[in-house]
Amino acid sequence: MTRGAAASRVRALLLLCGLLLLAACGGGSGSGGGSGGGGTTPVSNSVTVTVDGGPAALNEGPDGYTAQNILYVSITLCAPGSTTNCQTIDHIQVDTGSVGLRLFPSVLNASLLSAMPSQTDGSGNPVGECYTYVDGYVFGSVRTADFQVAGETVSSLPLQVIGDSGVFSSVPATCSAGGGTNLNTVQLFGANGIIGIGVTTTDCGAYCTSAGGYSSAIYYDCPSAGCGGIIARTSSASAPFQQLPNPVAAFAADNNGTLITLPAAPTAGETTMSGTLYFGIGTQTDNALASNATVLTTTNSSSALGPGLLTAIYSGQTLNESFIDSGSSEYFFVDSTIPLCTAAGYNGEYCPGSPLTLTTTIQGSNGASVGDTFTLYNAFSTFPASYSVAPGIGGNTNIIFGAQAYQNSFDFGLPFFYGRSVYTAIEGLNAGGTTGPYVAF
Repeated sequence: MTRGAAASRVRALLLLCGLLLLAACGGGSGSGGGSGGGGTTPVSNSVTVTVDGGPAALNEGPDGYTAQNILYVSITLCAPGSTTNCQTIDHIQVDTGSVGLRLFPSVLNASLLSAMPSQTDGSGNPVGECYTYVDGYVFGSVRTADFQVAGETVSSLPLQVIGDSGVFSSVPATCSAGGGTNLNTVQLFGANGIIGIGVTTTDCGAYCTSAGGYSSAIYYDCPSAGCGGIIARTSSASAPFQQLPNPVAAFAADNNGTLITLPAAPTAGETTMSGTLYFGIGTQTDNALASNATVLTTTNSSSALGPGLLTAIYSGQTLNESFIDSGSSEYFFVDSTIPLCTAAGYNGEYCPGSPLTLTTTIQGSNGASVGDTFTLYNAFSTFPASYSVAPGIGGNTNIIFGAQAYQNSFDFGLPFFYGRSVYTAIEGLNAGGTTGPYVAF
């Protein structure tokens, strides 16, 4: 089986913005410009990223599968203040469409997990969080750990431990009410965790600064009786933290965005691929905004649709809730003229009888636009089951996710990144001469 329940981790903010039609979606905005070193000694700001079959847990049991088009990175966590109680965790999904670090307790050493303190609220109760993706939700504790990726570090970074034990083993009704799957295992999720490095500085922003506010993230007071009350959490990408920050925005430098570079994928696909994730845009010599890159500014946190959105023109339609997202495993869009797969496990996937050449135009809020042409292949028959790199596959968003609101969306997932350098700039920060949020390629 090549397709699992978590074959895609589609951006979170769109769910409650579009599907539930809230007035707006959260996402904190930073202030000031991105750090370009400013007298600090430059650190190693690049790390290898891979597309492969995923962690071993994905292949266990009758529902085992090989991950497809999921971008992974390794990170290191330490107990706060410790240099010995540390662990490097592989197969963390890289997601430019969400914000915050989230991982599973099963991938953490017992000694490290027990030494990661829980965040507490004003009453001294542990804090829990619900985070919603299009294909489901995750719930767990908010803990802190010292974090490192490449040479970049953050002390006492808040992170979510998905499906943590004790009081966090029961999901609040207000978390599960939106529907979808409880993505509480590595196999369901498709990764050992996820690092959300999208366009906002925190995962909830202004929505969580008042008790009872709703966005893709909801924070809970969790006394021994169970998690129930929705609480306010301050939005800040610097200590003292309350909401989960964008880890990149929390860096001391190289904190205004990211650059992902991946090689072009062979038409027939391949088993693995390696590329590079750079932290910062225009902050060091290796992450300069390329002179031939087109900057497409996106919606920001004050937009009624939520941040990070672009306009795509496809097949005569103007789709103003579109986005470019490394956390989506395919191109997701609606086109009733393209045949769908009939094989089990491929519901909603496109299976054209022969390769189709499709053309889109992607527009930013700044009026800039870029044409994009890609080939759509048969998702079932084109690529061997062992291939993790599958260019040009797509799915009908409304069928896969059951969300008619996505009639206005074109999701440019990880296949869009193959053969490109894609920049993602954080809201409110100067990144290579342009203030984010934006994407560029």
